[in-house]
Amino acid sequence: MTTSLHPAASHQVPFFMPGPDGSDPLLVGTGIFLIVAVVAFGLIFLRLHTLPERMAHRGHKLQFEIVAVLGLLALFTHMHIFWVAGLLLALIDIPDFSGPMRRIAGSTERIAGLPPGSGDTVENGGAAPMMPDEGTAMPDSPAPAPPSQRGAVAAHQEG
Repeated sequence: MTTSLHPAASHQVPFFMPGPDGSDPLLVGTGIFLIVAVVAFGLIFLRLHTLPERMAHRGHKLQFEIVAVLGLLALFTHMHIFWVAGLLLALIDIPDFSGPMRRIAGSTERIAGLPPGSGDTVENGGAAPMMPDEGTAMPDSPAPAPPSQRGAVAAHQEG
């Protein structure tokens, strides 16, 4: 039995129509495009999400860790305020407080006559400093100068 086309039917079938074998090229192309689009959108989203961490990576370690934790909180809680806070923290250059404090500690050790770096050690083998007992007498400290001599001492130090 042979079937003939209807006289009003077109002899040119568009490309998006399924063929006689049941293959649907438009469905296959749309499926591939959808998979590529979802993966590309996910990569762009994750790249944008890690922007504060990549910006803070050049900064201090503590700043980077705080920004990373804020990024994880934003990712898992879906609260964008954590991401914004991480971005703002990554943009701010936190000043270095440890450098000047180290210099102050070194100067104080030098004034005290200690070798450099030994100011944080304790004399009794690393234990906490021993407090004198109640019966033990404290070493005598020099008595303050009388008020009449204080002005003379201050004037001597200024001159």
